[in-house]
Amino acid sequence: MDMIMTIKGKVKFPITLDVGSWIFDDRRVDLDTYFSEEEKQERLTESATTVSKHWDRTVKEGAIPPQKTRKRYEKAKMLTSTFAIKLAPFLENAEPAPDASILVFETDSEDVSIPLEEGYNILVQFSNKGKALKEDGPVYILFPDGSNLDQPIKNVKAFRVE
Repeated sequence: MDMIMTIKGKVKFPITLDVGSWIFDDRRVDLDTYFSEEEKQERLTESATTVSKHWDRTVKEGAIPPQKTRKRYEKAKMLTSTFAIKLAPFLENAEPAPDASILVFETDSEDVSIPLEEGYNILVQFSNKGKALKEDGPVYILFPDGSNLDQPIKNVKAFRVE
């Protein structure tokens, strides 16, 4: 199965995406906890305090080398968790044309269209329980509210901006 996808159409820069490399991307989100209410609240408060805590620690203690136990935990998590990544940074880098208004998910069976503005909030699932989505992937499309978590858009092969 091909793990390479594209963002094409009315974009300034057509982009080729390697889905297999997203497991190493720090922007990935853990879908096992992403849609829980506690996790949503934690993300809101975390974004407000992370930068200030890091700054305070760096000023007081200096830079701290990464801990080996953290690396082992992350490796185990990558092998067992379900991950997605937000589509927004990739769409932004492609720079859709000013007159573009639709984002199309090209699948094996049919094309699914949504407004381009909603496309920036989409989550692209690329793994399930630590495994690539080989059977009906390479990615699934999830709405930001999790409303289609049980029935995502599957067999997505490319993104097209119209």
